[in-house]
Amino acid sequence: MKKIIRFLKEWTLPSAIVIGTLLYLLFSKIDYLSNAGDYFGKFFDIVFPFCVFLTLFTTFSKVDFHKMRLTKWHFSLMICQIVLSSIVIGSIIFFRLEGNTKLIIEALLTCTIAPCAVAAPVVTFKLGGDINTMTTYTLISSLLCSITIPISFPLIEGSSQLSFVESSILILEKLSIVILLPLVLAWLVRHYVKPLYKYISLHPNISYYLWALTLAITTGVTVKNINHSECSLFVLLLIALVSFLMCVIHFGIGRIMGRIFNEKINCGQGMFQKNTGMAIWVSYMYLNPVASIGAGCYVLWQNIINSWEIANHAKFSDKVVAKK
Repeated sequence: MKKIIRFLKEWTLPSAIVIGTLLYLLFSKIDYLSNAGDYFGKFFDIVFPFCVFLTLFTTFSKVDFHKMRLTKWHFSLMICQIVLSSIVIGSIIFFRLEGNTKLIIEALLTCTIAPCAVAAPVVTFKLGGDINTMTTYTLISSLLCSITIPISFPLIEGSSQLSFVESSILILEKLSIVILLPLVLAWLVRHYVKPLYKYISLHPNISYYLWALTLAITTGVTVKNINHSECSLFVLLLIALVSFLMCVIHFGIGRIMGRIFNEKINCGQGMFQKNTGMAIWVSYMYLNPVASIGAGCYVLWQNIINSWEIANHAKFSDKVVAKK
């Protein structure tokens, strides 16, 4: 039993992915459970935002706001993101891509141009990184996204009826609700509600397990989108493949930048962990909705890599303790 519990702790995120997949298949494929599946689907639609909010609130409660500052690696990662996104957009325009080829590259773009994930500070803290500068990067990455997406997407899909300013404000509004509200509340709790702050401090894994719950829900939604997609299996597999390749590329670039700035954990998380919820939303707003499957697949790949990192970190920590 201890081995099972240890395995679940080390591989919490893949376990959440498997549970989310199995639950969706269970309630969608078995006829007499379909009505219950519809009920739980509506229930999770309501619960999901609260889970994300509580995840970020408990994470931001650990942030020392006096240590939130801009660093060189912040600007380096943003430049890398702009360059990669420009290459993908340029390939669509230069080669005049159409049909399934364009769809696959658009799916790749959603994985590239999305801002840093709001959960990046959660995993960064779990890995022993600097949660303060990671929280700062999450904020400025979201600001960058509000500029690059309204400029970039109309170049490849001219269907949006919103102006640049309207699009930017809409994106900032959505990101502000997700990020700024729990950040402000966490600051208030840290300074004025000491008992609650002390409780959160004594239970550092609360945010991690809350994020696992949101991941299970996200996985179920991703599998649902794939199941209901009208694309061929070959196209869906290609989208999954390119999202995996981009995830590995992001992770590799992040690690390389991390060695340069001696910030391996923060740069790795900042570069490759993406706000796929935002990516899926902008796919529906600007691109072919099927392109959102790329971001849906990306969230699975990034959390598998996160679990591998967390498992290695746990083993390393155990060895250090054993030597002492």
